[in-house]
Parts: sequence; C-alpha cells; structure tokens
Amino acid sequence: MNIFCVGRNYANHAKELGNALPQQPVLFSKPSRAFVETNGQAISVPQHLGQVHYEIEVVLKIDREVKQGESVWDVVSQIALGLDLTLREVQKELQTKGHPWLRAKGFKHSAIVTPFWDIREQEAYNTEFSLLKNGNLAQKGQIKDMIFNLQTIIDECENCFGLGEGDIIFTGTPEGVGPLHSGDLYQLYWGKEEKGRFTVE
Repeated sequence: MNIFCVGRNYANHAKELGNALPQQPVLFSKPSRAFVETNGQAISVPQHLGQVHYEIEVVLKIDREVKQGESVWDVVSQIALGLDLTLREVQKELQTKGHPWLRAKGFKHSAIVTPFWDIREQEAYNTEFSLLKNGNLAQKGQIKDMIFNLQTIIDECENCFGLGEGDIIFTGTPEGVGPLHSGDLYQLYWGKEEKGRFTVE
C-alpha cells in the first residue's frame, strides 16, 4: 500500500496557515507504517515533539492499476475518512530550511483512517464530512469545495507515481485544523453517520 496526500487543497485552509493558493496539486507521501484504522481505540502520537495537528480528509482507495486518463469513478469504488496528522512546529522548521516534510508528516499513526465503505459519485459530491473534538464541531467540508477535484488528483498521482490496487490518497483538509491533546475524543462523520472514533493516548 502506498499513501499519497494532497496539501493545501481547500482555499480557506491554505489561508489559515498563511500559504499561497497552489497552481498545481501539492503532493507528498507517508510510509505504510503511518497507517492505522480506527476502531474506538486509544492512539498514541508523538506530542513530545511539539503540537500534533489534526486534519480531516476524504480518503480514496484505488481498486486496481490505473491507466492514464481513466475516470476516477472507474478506479475508485470505496472511500473513507482520515486524519492527516502533522507535527506543525517541525513542519514549519522544515519549510524554513527548504527540506521535505517527511519528518512532520510521516511518523507512526500519522494516517488515521476509518473503515472504507462503498460510494457512488452523486453521494460523494453532495455529502458533508466533519470532525468532532470532544463532542464539539472542529472541521467540516465537502469534496466539491476542493481547489483540485478528484479527477485532477487521480491524474496527477498516476502521472507522477503510478497508482495500483490498495493505494490510498488523502485529498486535502478544510479549515479548522488544530492540536490534539491526551484524552481527546475524535469522531469522524460522513453526513450524519459516524464512521470512526478514537481517543488520544
């Protein structure tokens, strides 16, 4: 499994971090050991390295090897919700030095994902996703608000890296990111349906 991610794909999120809007998708990856599936468990994160920020995202699962120009809905039949976790202070330091983001984005448990479920195109574009932190709304968004749509993301990832069965893609986060703390409860919602939850160890 490869884990690909898109950064700065919602305008208001880019603005809240003081970043310019990208002219092409900002792509990065995470190691497979970053992946952890939610089942209501306590998940450990490296808070000793500084603030760890949550970023809720729609996650695509690739069904099979993708050929250039194929429709996203020909190669994606399931999605999930995920949290792309970021060591924010580490990321800022790396950006200042012009270094890659891997240390800030690729640590163990930095790709928290709900179980995947079957999806159809119309539902995907018309459903709001959200993150609750200790019962309070922290983030919400919709796929249709992305700067780069799902087809562009699939095409760009396939062209740059190739895509095959089991690969997953984090598609970007809306505004409202913030730090996790020990004991926090996080719930990930697709519409009114809770798809996953976990606590921070």
